[in-house]
Amino acid sequence: MSALPTSGREWHLVSRPNGLPVPKDFALREVPVTAPREGRVLVRNLHFSVDPYMRGRMNDVKSYVPPFRLDRPMDGGAVGEVVASGAEGFEVGDHVLHGLGWREYAEVGAEHAVRVDASLAPLTAYLGVLGMTGLTAYAGLFETASFKEGDAVFVSAAAGAVGSQVGQMARLRGASRVIGSAGSDEKVALLLEEYGFDAAFNYKDGPVARQLAAAAPDGIDVYFDNVGGEHLEAAISSLHVHGRVTVCGMIAQYNATEPTPAPRNLTQVIGKRLRLQGMLVSDHSDLRPRFVEEVSGWLRSGALKYRETVVEGVENGVDAFLGLLRGDNIGKMIVSLAR
Repeated sequence: MSALPTSGREWHLVSRPNGLPVPKDFALREVPVTAPREGRVLVRNLHFSVDPYMRGRMNDVKSYVPPFRLDRPMDGGAVGEVVASGAEGFEVGDHVLHGLGWREYAEVGAEHAVRVDASLAPLTAYLGVLGMTGLTAYAGLFETASFKEGDAVFVSAAAGAVGSQVGQMARLRGASRVIGSAGSDEKVALLLEEYGFDAAFNYKDGPVARQLAAAAPDGIDVYFDNVGGEHLEAAISSLHVHGRVTVCGMIAQYNATEPTPAPRNLTQVIGKRLRLQGMLVSDHSDLRPRFVEEVSGWLRSGALKYRETVVEGVENGVDAFLGLLRGDNIGKMIVSLAR
């Protein structure tokens, strides 16, 4: 076995952002690397994930996941190679998925490491289409929104990691119409030409309600919400009676410094008997075996497509995250440390 490294770099949150995070809120620091203790493995991270939910963890507020601690390493999904093992069942060279991203080396408890097979799918896929984001799309559409064949589905942030999967999964399960919104003409073209959406629009081109009404003149049955705000208001107006909304994210409000107005048409929830339900992927781990079986089949057949935006180098991790908040990514945003 080659000698272990003596140090590695990791990203720390050093101040709580006010509004949109800025680079000075973070610091890349070098820390010692030691052999793993009993029951643990030392992993050289090859790729880690940056995700919108991480913005909420930068605030010192109680939520469904604890906030990031100041002057401590941030965390998130990562996949890497075991370089030293103190745990039975893990060998040097194994590839594992775990939750200690934002760093070059991670000492992970064996109970928090899941072996993954690079021969079945690219390692980055376990952070996206076959990982948390894919399961979010699958559970949010089929369980939370109770999708059924023939439903018309609208997805916001539809070119993102979750949204792009929601739209394709709906199409593959027999949606009557799939509509997506995105933030650039390039992304709109991707939805129509590669992902098979029936209609798509650039939300920057005009009021969302007007564009959605034109794209779905007969209304919608399901709205998968990644954005909140104006999109949610527009969807409520377009939903049929007994329509369903999966509230997965509200990225339009994550960096707001003042309270944001609620949709002004919430009274329609009563008359239309709408169901608006929030969802967290952690509540749906029981779906994982069925999810992996069905989605891996779609991937093998080429029926389900996905994109990744890869930023190289741990030193560019914060730039990747800030780019995600700006919407620079197409599909899953990944930071690669493989080189």
